[in-house]
Amino acid sequence: MKKSELKAMSRKDLEKLKSNIDAVLASLAERDKKEAIAAAEKAAAAHGFSLAELAGAAPKKRGPKPGKAKTKSVPKYANPANKDQTWTGKGRQPEWFKAEIAKGTDPAQLAI
Repeated sequence: MKKSELKAMSRKDLEKLKSNIDAVLASLAERDKKEAIAAAEKAAAAHGFSLAELAGAAPKKRGPKPGKAKTKSVPKYANPANKDQTWTGKGRQPEWFKAEIAKGTDPAQLAI
């Protein structure tokens, strides 16, 4: 496609074209990945191994180490309209907390 043809297209048409290109590229990347895995399996088999054996078996699982319990943070604030909605004061502020602050409520009044 020539540059002049692209300039003549509407924004909507260009976005649709881009979306189609992105989809085709994703499909091609997935196909290439499958072909690479098949080639690697064939090469491993030629030497008497499976690909899993060469890759070190299953990937390590993420999460807490065995024997280590994950501690849950204690809630610090509660929604005055619904006491079941709480927040520890860590991470993103919940919408109810933001709304109360916007109304002018002091955070100390929301403390548990």
